[in-house]
Amino acid sequence: MLTDTLATVALAIDPVPWARSQMAFTLAFHIILVPLGVSWSVMTLIANYRGIKHGDQDAMLLAQRWSKYMAVTFAVGAVTGTVLSFEFGLLWPKFMGQWGAAFGVPFAFEGIFFFTEAVFISIYIFGWRRLKPWTHFWTGVPIAVAGVFGSISVVAANAWMNSPQGVTLDSSGKVTDVDPMGVIFNNAMPLMAAHMVVAAYLVGGFIIASVYAAGMLRGRTDRYHRMGFIIGFTVAAIATPVQMGVGDALARWVYNDQPTKFAAIEMVPRTSSDVPEVLFGHLNSKGQVVGGLPIPGLASILSDPSTGTSTVIQGLDETPAADRPTDHQVDVVHLAWDLMVGLGTLLFLLTLWWWASWLFRRDMPKSKWFLRISACTGVLAVITLEAGWTVSEVGRQPWIVYEKMKVEDAATANTGIWITFIGAVILYVGLGVTTILVLRMMSRRFREGSRVDEADVPYGPSDPGVSSGAEDDRAVLR
Repeated sequence: MLTDTLATVALAIDPVPWARSQMAFTLAFHIILVPLGVSWSVMTLIANYRGIKHGDQDAMLLAQRWSKYMAVTFAVGAVTGTVLSFEFGLLWPKFMGQWGAAFGVPFAFEGIFFFTEAVFISIYIFGWRRLKPWTHFWTGVPIAVAGVFGSISVVAANAWMNSPQGVTLDSSGKVTDVDPMGVIFNNAMPLMAAHMVVAAYLVGGFIIASVYAAGMLRGRTDRYHRMGFIIGFTVAAIATPVQMGVGDALARWVYNDQPTKFAAIEMVPRTSSDVPEVLFGHLNSKGQVVGGLPIPGLASILSDPSTGTSTVIQGLDETPAADRPTDHQVDVVHLAWDLMVGLGTLLFLLTLWWWASWLFRRDMPKSKWFLRISACTGVLAVITLEAGWTVSEVGRQPWIVYEKMKVEDAATANTGIWITFIGAVILYVGLGVTTILVLRMMSRRFREGSRVDEADVPYGPSDPGVSSGAEDDRAVLR
């Protein structure tokens, strides 16, 4: 009797929400590691270059330690990325069955870049005391290049879902021919890829800078911590204004090519001109905008400045209810948009403070408040990143492939998928906690250890009683 009851309950479970929840959770976790995978190698090379070029021991020490942190985050990113790859087949078998021939093309290139990155990370880490300084430096360059192109490859796959091109379909809708370049270089890809790559440098730079800002607030104001902060914050301060421009261009592309998604972003129920920019707010049961702070005409002006407030924005009512996001999804998209733009603007203003200080005083800001805010930028930047991906993915609903296949038609029919969701949450929470503990342990051991007694291993200095290689380390630092 109990078995029959459980079987009945299992059959009543809708697998689609569980599949979406698992994909959203695992992607939200993995995407935190992406900026570090793309940008940390560049910041490491900046420190390494300065260390060699100017004989800067603090910079060289930063490069050595960052390379070891980088190895840990790369390994965790490899695990979480692999899980995501398996989830496409597990959670979305109908999608892969229909579109796998096209969707898999960018991932084939991503695999090549991932393999290249893994090889050169290994060479770079274990080459500290085995290669000449400049030879060793150049082995780090492929890591940075592969990280960027690997990210572009993954984003190209997601962009294809927003703008499916490069495929020929037969009368039944099955793929009969694939143009790899057409798939990769779809209309959405250039701006989406640029947006993600710049975001990687922005988020990665702020994450690193926030750690050193927190250290400086605790009294670690030596040159080593100051340099770690300056390198990270400078990378972020360069990327932030660039991201504002790229994001604006991408928003205009969405306005022109995905008007329903744009209507969800701006929360526009009905087609009209002189549309206000509503900060926060939501749709009520009648589909009307309530609450929030409206700024008259601003949404129209931002959509097309050439026509100002007379710019017409297509409303959600132009699209059949079955082919557009639900009111709840619109609320989520609009809130995520407000968070992304609001926090992005805050980070931009902070970078203006940074650049003004360097312009007029030739030094970083001295204010404690600057460091306090900077210590929060890592978390704020990650929230901004997560909000941006929420806009991109939820705003496309109900389509998994824009105007070609809906999410409900792509998901698995396995009603036991909720079990894998729970398993994934437990696994990822454990992985996240372990990663943080390992990184904190490495940081603590680095602070407690001697600068010249660091072993050539990716997990931190060896026990001072075990050996040494101190002379080799001194040679590297010189």
